This record gives sequence, C-alpha cells and structure tokens, in this order.
Amino acid sequence: MAEFGSIRARWTMLLALASILLFLFALLVNTELPRENIRPSRFQTKQRLSDKAERAAQGDQYLLGVGKADITGPVVEINFMGYASAAQVGTGLRQRIFARAFIVGDVAKPTDRFIYLNIDTSCGDTAIRNGILEGIAALGSNYTAYGQQNVAVVGTHQHSGPGAYMNYLLPQVTSLGFDPQSYQAIVDGSVLAVKRAHEALTPGYLSIATTNVTNASINRSLYAYLANPAEERAQYEDDVEKLMTMMRFQRASDGKNMGGMTWFPVHGTSMLENNTHVSGDNKGVAQYLFEKSMVDDTSAADGFVAAFSQASVGDTTPNVLGAYCDDGSGQMCTLENSTCSGTAATCHGRGPFFDKVDLGVSSCYEIGKRQFQPARSLYDSFDSIATPVSSNGVKAFHFFQDMQYFNFQLPNGTAVQTCPASLGYSFAAGTTDGPGPFDFTQNDPNKPNANPLWPLVSHLIRSPSPEQVECQKPKPILLDVGEMDIPYAWSPNLVDIQMFRVGQMFMIISPSEVTTMSGRRWKSAIAAAAKSQGITTQEPMVVIGSPANTYAHYLTTPEEYGIQRYEGASTLYGPWELPAYINLTVSNLKYLAASSTQGPPQGTLPPDNRKNSLNLNTGVVMDNPPISKSFGQVLTQPNPRYSRGAVVNATFVGANPRNNLRLEGTFTAVEQLQNGNWVQVRNDWDWFLSMTWTRDDPVLGSSHVVLSWETEQDAEAGTYRLHYYGDAKAFVSGSITPFEGISNSFMLS
Repeated sequence: MAEFGSIRARWTMLLALASILLFLFALLVNTELPRENIRPSRFQTKQRLSDKAERAAQGDQYLLGVGKADITGPVVEINFMGYASAAQVGTGLRQRIFARAFIVGDVAKPTDRFIYLNIDTSCGDTAIRNGILEGIAALGSNYTAYGQQNVAVVGTHQHSGPGAYMNYLLPQVTSLGFDPQSYQAIVDGSVLAVKRAHEALTPGYLSIATTNVTNASINRSLYAYLANPAEERAQYEDDVEKLMTMMRFQRASDGKNMGGMTWFPVHGTSMLENNTHVSGDNKGVAQYLFEKSMVDDTSAADGFVAAFSQASVGDTTPNVLGAYCDDGSGQMCTLENSTCSGTAATCHGRGPFFDKVDLGVSSCYEIGKRQFQPARSLYDSFDSIATPVSSNGVKAFHFFQDMQYFNFQLPNGTAVQTCPASLGYSFAAGTTDGPGPFDFTQNDPNKPNANPLWPLVSHLIRSPSPEQVECQKPKPILLDVGEMDIPYAWSPNLVDIQMFRVGQMFMIISPSEVTTMSGRRWKSAIAAAAKSQGITTQEPMVVIGSPANTYAHYLTTPEEYGIQRYEGASTLYGPWELPAYINLTVSNLKYLAASSTQGPPQGTLPPDNRKNSLNLNTGVVMDNPPISKSFGQVLTQPNPRYSRGAVVNATFVGANPRNNLRLEGTFTAVEQLQNGNWVQVRNDWDWFLSMTWTRDDPVLGSSHVVLSWETEQDAEAGTYRLHYYGDAKAFVSGSITPFEGISNSFMLS
C-alpha cells in the first residue's frame, strides 16, 4: 500500500512487547480530463457488421454474472488502513465502499468458473479471503463450484477506509489489532455480492478493448525505474502503465450490458493522510461516476456494475504535479531519494488541486474523473472496436507457496532463491504520497549512520541470521518480519499464487503491489508462455490484478530492488522475488489449458490469526443526548436559501455510527419536495454528501453529527431538506434504538 504502502507505520501494541513496540510506534507513526481518444490496439477488430458476421464477432458464449454489495464498516473510532498513521482515525463518511463480484463460467462445463471480487479496501487479505470462502460455502450446495482455486479477492488499494481486518500482526499495529465488526462488514458484503452475481448467472458474451489514460498517474520512484536496462525501457513510451483495459459483460438474451471491468494502475492516495472520512478514493469515484452514468443508459441492464481494478500499481501515484518540498523553498524534492534538505518528512506529492485545503477531496474526484471519462468513451465505442473473447477455456489455478528459501533457476540456468520476509530501512522512509519521519530516506542501500538507535532497536526486535542477511542483499534489514511470530506471525511467508483464464484473456492475481516494469516483465512472460505452451492460439491479453488475496507488500525488478527506494525495501522476499513469481506462474500455466482437469497441489495453508489476534479497540458503551435535547434534534439549521455551488450544513444530536453500520442503507439523505412529497435524491452513495461525527462528552456518551451537501453548479433548483438516520445504544440494556432527524427546508436556486 503506499504505506503499508507508505507504511511508515507507527507502533502501538502488545503490552508484552512494550519497549519494542514503543519504538515501532514512534518509527511508523511519523515512518484530469477531457475525453481521451480511443487508442487503436492489437486486440481491436477493425469492423463488425451485420447478421452472421456480427454474430461471429460476438465470440463464444460464457456463463456470466455480476453483483454488488455494501462493505462499509465502522466509519468512526477505527484507524484507517493504508497510510498506517495512528492519528488517522475515522470521524465520518464521504462515500460508501462496495464489493463488486464478476463470475465467468464455461457454458459447456459450468463447474469451470471463477469469481473476480473487486473490493474497495486497501488490499486483499488472508483473513478476509478465508471469511469469504467460508461464507460462500455456507450459502449451500449451489455454490460448491467456488473455492480456493477460483476465488480472487482484489483490493482497489484505497487508503481511506477502516482497517483492523488484517490477518498478520504488522498491519494490525496501528489499527490496534483485529476488529470483528470491521472484518465482518467486508466479508458479509463480499459474500452478498457473490450471491447476487451467482443468482444473475446467464449466458452472455465477453469482449475486450483498450485505451490510453494519459494524466491520471505518474511514477513516484522514477529513479528506481531508470535503473532498469535502457534497451528495455526503450520498448515503452511511458514510465508508468497508461493502458486501460476493459472487459464488457453482455447478456445474450437481449444484448444488454450487465457490467464492465477495467484494469488501470494508480495508487489510492488522492485522499490525504489527514483525511478521516471513509471513501473508495479515486477508484471509488470512477466506479461511482460510471455506474451513475449507466442508470438511464438504454444499453445497460438494470443494476449495471462497474469495477475499476488495480493493476501494476506499485510505483504509481495520483499526485500528478510531482513531489515538492513543504519547507517553504518551493523546490521539487530530489530525484534520487525524495528529500528536502536531507529529510523525507517535508517531501509531498501534489495532486491536481493540491492548493485546496480539503483533505484531497478535489484532487481525488478529479483523478477519479480522469479514469471514468476515457473508460466511458471506450465503452461507447465497444461495438465498433472491441475484440470478442473466444475459445472454450475458462480455467483457474491457485496454490500457496512458501517463499522462505524457495530455490529455482532463472531462464539462463542460474540458481537463485527467495528469502523469508523482511523490510529494509527505506521502508521506514515512506513515499512521496506519505513520507516517514526521522532520518530515514529512500534509496538507502546502506544502514543509516545518522542515528545508531535504529540498528540497535532492529536487532533487539529480531536479529536476522547471516543467511537471511546474505539472501536479502543489498537490502539492509530493519524488520525481519518473516522470522517473527510472537505473539503470532508478523507478515506472510506463505503467499497465494493464482491465475485465471477465459479464452485469450489471462489474469495474474498478485499478492504484492507490482511496479510498472515488474508488471511488464510478468505479463510478457505469461503471454509468451501461453503461446509457446499452446494454451491459446490467439494473441494473449494479459492483465494484473493486485494487491490480492494476502498482502505481501511490493514486487520490484532486481534492478529496482538494488536501488532500495521504498518499493525495493518493501519487496519482502529478496531480489529474486519477481523471477520467482514468474517461474511459479509460467510453470503452472498448463493448468489453464482447456483440456486440463486438475490443478496444482494446494500447498501448506497460511496461518489463520482471526481467533488469536489482539483487539485493543473498545466497543460503544452508550449514547446519551445532551440535557434537554433528544436524539436527532437539529442543533444548527441550514439557511433558508442557497445558490448552486454553495455548501449546505445541518447539525444534529447524534449517536455512534458503530451501533448500526446501516449496510445497504444510509446515514444521510438529501430530499427534494416533488409534487407535495419528499423524495430522496441523494444518500451515502453520493460523493458530495458527507457526514462528520464528533464525540462531545466521552463520559456521558453525547455526540453530534454534521451533514454537509456540497451542491454542484448543475444541481436542480428546488426545495430540499437534509435527513439524518442514527441509532442510539442504551447504557444498561445495551439495546439499540433507531431514530431520525430532519432539517428545515431550504431553497436552492
């Protein structure tokens, strides 16, 4: 994540490890667009016309289903997952987050199928995936076709959602452990999305097209990218992946489009580290805009689902204006190590509207729009340019691989090995999306000499063996997390190796955040092997979905690893991790052949820490209104009149939103007076309607809620009111009672 992804994480936790975790807490605390032209692609067909020719151009039929469900967990009092900042604790909601499930099956052999589950979280995770698999199994005998081998859980990699759902200790630290409510919201919503997709299964057609997205991302670790061979870099126009790939799901019965998936890489770090409102970040915005645009589109089936999946996201950033020093100099940060006057702490990337003091809201919406607009243009051109997916192959494989000293040969015959997981010193430097504190910097392959405390504390926590030190070179090991299991495993050594295939489309499901060049090498290797092994006779189309299934930090090329910027220091399994992933997928590609009837051995199951994880998050004790007030009472009314573009606020006597997550429902609403009746026109799904919750008296349990509607210039004139839905918890009985609050009406003109 930028953080587990930028994880500069702070460490607070484990009384039994008090002195050590005190260090960790200190360390990791402070550790746009007009519509794009459609780009011609080798996957596009030149012409698709009439009758039999048009029928043939549709490709082969598949069993298709799409579904969507709410996974919004506790929006207050839980630390956010992504930046790993202990201070980033939820105070409200900007926009609900969702799971979107896409099922593809073989009509001739319906048991051959897979589920691509795109969830608005920082990443896929072992605990989450285990819960989802258990939930699917509990749905009954109609769901026996789904299991370890064919379910992928891919995070959109937002950094603005509740955490405390992870399986391993390291990412649990800043979120104070494992919170069952946060975990269960993701699991239950994901299972519901799968159920809806399964119930919607119907014969249909798949097609693929691509376009370029030119101004939604840049490379935040360009210096590391430039370490790749010049002749290799010369094969590509850009230093980040600009290609967006879309796969359309079309129902055969009436030609209606059920949904669409896109793959395009950009970090979910538009919302800043000081944002405390839950949202899906820029991918969430893109999905919201696309689905909203399809509501009245005659080409779409009811409930059209749009997923914007991550791809080779590792070294990308949405802060497209570059990284600048916040020390008053106005200078750009250094290329080599992203510092200002020798420190990383004041080097920050700038989004398109960085000068607006709004927690990244404007930049986030803009970057989301810059993904939506080319995607929508591409969708509108599908019938004339898309390539049909064809052939009878719908296959999947999955197994667990122990990365501790995995020995294999490179294509040139050289024997190499991977290592137990570890994190280097530059990991603590963070990234330009979220820089770290102290004297850590990126591009530091040698232990920093500025402060002798860090090597001392590092060795107090766990002194890596000489074999581990040698294996990880040139990474200087700060945290030997793969060899730490007190009180339980800190990071994964057992990772998911998974791929899907439908026709000529191949999907790599990566547990690690893949950098741009790593992704290019991996995709090229799969495409070449798919042809040489006879898996497909067509030109393969390969995409990467990451981070998925478990969070294994980053994946760099060996050359980028040698630079030891943030991404290299966060490449857990040593310099040969990328060649290992390529080896493990290419050597098992035979299981994706249409004739394959089995899969690889499952391997050793990773540890399941759900039942033995610590949880230092306290529950809700009670809610009470202030003296002489009642729940839902309006404390501050909106003004009688507003001009379009103004912000409308109303303050209510509130209660803790953790009492009822209102999944598939809403905390907020804008209602319009239409023909004498109040009609809900906006709710928690709307980007421009937000809720902020504040605890006023922690002893008495009183709180208030502010609803804010940022009216747009094109909002319809009329009479409106704000509606708040809450739930209060009684002190003695613990019973939870719903209530509502309604503001005075106001005119918008």
